[in-house]
Amino acid sequence: MPDAFPITFYHNPDCGTSRNALLMVQAAGYAPDVVEYRVTGWTRSQLECLLAAMGTGPRAILRDKGTPGAAELGLLDPATSDDAILAAMVTHPILVNRPIVVTPQGTRLCRPSVSGADPARSLAGNLHQGRWRSGPAVTVATTQAARSGGCPARRAVRSP
Repeated sequence: MPDAFPITFYHNPDCGTSRNALLMVQAAGYAPDVVEYRVTGWTRSQLECLLAAMGTGPRAILRDKGTPGAAELGLLDPATSDDAILAAMVTHPILVNRPIVVTPQGTRLCRPSVSGADPARSLAGNLHQGRWRSGPAVTVATTQAARSGGCPARRAVRSP
């Protein structure tokens, strides 16, 4: 199934939400490519690519607690620019909320506080059926480029 339906899972193993979502995806028979982003870090272009694929800005994936905290860095101030938030995320990878999951059906931040439902259950149940679309469709090339720092998501065709 991994070759037929590739999944990249940007993961923090210390986060219960991320661990639970990953377990549910694996229990559904998928073998995602797991990226522990606190170890690998982020590049600005990687984050821009993921944000473009999600159709959102950096504030939508900003973690507002943790060390260093977004508040302590002044990132919660509405006047803080997207550029400043992205720069902080590159310097402090923990500032990116998780998990971010990239599939051929789309890219999304899978957190209950974002989706309003159990994102892991909906993720595992709807991945391959095409009912998981929330932003533009992405391809395997987009996933690989996001991992390497490139960004073909700008060329991706949006889902209907």
